[in-house]
Amino acid sequence: MSISPSFSSSARVWEAIEWVYGIEETGYEGWEIVADGAYRLDNPETVSRIEEVIGSTGLSITVHAPYADLNLSTLNHPIWRESIRQVCTCIEVASRWTDRVTLHPGYLSPVGKMMPAAAWKQQKEALVEIGRTAGEHSVLACLENMIGIREFLCRMPEELVGMVEGIEGVGITIDIGHANTVGKVPEFLPFLKRAAHLHVHDNHGVSDEHLALGKGTIDWDSVGARIAKDYSGVLVVEGRSLEEGKSSLDVVKGWRS
Repeated sequence: MSISPSFSSSARVWEAIEWVYGIEETGYEGWEIVADGAYRLDNPETVSRIEEVIGSTGLSITVHAPYADLNLSTLNHPIWRESIRQVCTCIEVASRWTDRVTLHPGYLSPVGKMMPAAAWKQQKEALVEIGRTAGEHSVLACLENMIGIREFLCRMPEELVGMVEGIEGVGITIDIGHANTVGKVPEFLPFLKRAAHLHVHDNHGVSDEHLALGKGTIDWDSVGARIAKDYSGVLVVEGRSLEEGKSSLDVVKGWRS
């Protein structure tokens, strides 16, 4: 299988964009833009700066939609509509550079906890609308499995796959680090062949630490072999720094050799 390694860092979303040039220098083939903080795609000046960087590197591009304070499963209708709008706006702009945009599922608010079925329904309806926008712009919107916080939707593989079933324009992003926080890495691996996008990082199985590969408890020998066998496409190392990203890239290159 063919793996194309990219780098992303949510820890850098408030920093000046010049750090991105180091991604290519480190040896990565692509950059996944986290479209939040100072990298929001609803700001024309930000988009211009991003396009300047893209044009002066050989990096391929994927995009992670904004997620700060958004909730695609909220029962507060104005917030739900705004959450959908921001994700769709991101997809529209991102389509200039990529055909893959990852998005987070929603979570159960205090009200949602009282009516969980309604919250799950809101998530499904939001994805239908987002998928329609994605399809109109030749993009696949990829829903990502979430970390081990019980309020989040789509923490388990069957929840993730079931949520996107039958929705045009929507696929899945499997996040191996997130899977480790719920103790379900082996359970996610059979779905690698269905994944349209892949995120990797390490942790100790408790919180979303975003450590370099090999610095947590994930068995990357077995997981990497399975990725190399069953997944083809962009693999995004989500790291805290380019220094840690370099050591993670060395691990990934070992899977491809």
